[in-house]
Amino acid sequence: MPVRAPLVTPVLIAGCIIIMIGFSIRASFGVFQIPIASEFGWMRADFSLAIAVQNLAWGIGQPLFGAFAERFGDRRAIVLGALIYAAGLVLSSFAVTPGQHQILEILVGFGIAGTGFGVILAVVGRAAHPESRSVALGIATAAGSAGQVFGAPVAELLLGHFPWQSVFLIFAAAILLSLFALPMMRAPAPASREELEESMGEVLRKAFRDPSYAMIFLGFFSCGYQLAFITAHFPAMVTEMCGAIAPGGVLAGLGITTTSVLGAIAISVIGMANIVGTITAGWLGKRYSKKNLLAGVYLARTVVAAVFISLPITPASVLVFSVLMGALWLATVPLTSGLVAHLYGLRYMGTLYGIVFLSHQLGGFLGVWLGGRMYDAYGSYTAVWWIGVGVGAFSALIHLPIRERLPHIAQPA
Repeated sequence: MPVRAPLVTPVLIAGCIIIMIGFSIRASFGVFQIPIASEFGWMRADFSLAIAVQNLAWGIGQPLFGAFAERFGDRRAIVLGALIYAAGLVLSSFAVTPGQHQILEILVGFGIAGTGFGVILAVVGRAAHPESRSVALGIATAAGSAGQVFGAPVAELLLGHFPWQSVFLIFAAAILLSLFALPMMRAPAPASREELEESMGEVLRKAFRDPSYAMIFLGFFSCGYQLAFITAHFPAMVTEMCGAIAPGGVLAGLGITTTSVLGAIAISVIGMANIVGTITAGWLGKRYSKKNLLAGVYLARTVVAAVFISLPITPASVLVFSVLMGALWLATVPLTSGLVAHLYGLRYMGTLYGIVFLSHQLGGFLGVWLGGRMYDAYGSYTAVWWIGVGVGAFSALIHLPIRERLPHIAQPA
């Protein structure tokens, strides 16, 4: 009788720890928007551009760190990413002008790339048994959501006792502490240096000539737009739009008594709902067409966002939206990364997924920057929401023609 390979492995545990800590910090940046802007008198667009630059740097850094990990080792890539992440946070704590903050967010973005999905999911994918790979990717992605559950509330709690500069320093220390999980991060090597030098260009050329790869790239754009915009602007939006409404009833019973707290709690609720949603997406991806599941996720996001912005925004509607959107939040990640691995194999998954992720971050840059820009111009986020609805519908449609097969490169056993 064959022995089933374990789903939970030391590599998966270590990857979850690193992603969870890194994403808890990343998910909290929206909480800092009002304190930092208020202290220095910055325009909303100034802070938004800093977070937009962070998202763009993350996207550019993702394929670079993926290639670095495949050539020099996963753990070296993660250590480098953590050091850059911590340095960006420490230096950002001394920033006093929008320009300084925006430049330093480049370091933070590259740090997130080195400790985030591109590197970690490639390691988890190689270490997992083929039968459980989709679920393992879902669990690792859900770890990011687990970080989001407590990231924004912890930041809100720390800001009640420390200046924002000190909170950045605390977060930098947390990133470095996550490296204690690295001894468990051992997975089969993707290839020797000679093999990489010989075939990397050929594999990339084949992927770039494949229309399915282009459609995956274009479809991931709306995911970044929606997620980055909500992460950066939703806490401030909730605080301002619900400011005249005192949370009561069940919300007050849960300890949600101010809209400032409600904004942080909303991000946390999204993270909690997404733990279930992401693991479910990984489980479904093992059994059903990943491209059809992706189209369904994007369609559902489009409907949820359209209904939310069309109705009066109240504390209760904020929490309902957070649950529904949270269930779909990172469900695209195990499906997209799994689809890339399914079509092109595992050897260069870090690089190929990293390039696709660049589209995600281009969308994130636009969502965050446009949110601040249009808020300063019109005093409202409404137009930015409707643009997100439009690009979400586009992503739902463009995934349908993808040819989900193994056309070019045989997948390793």
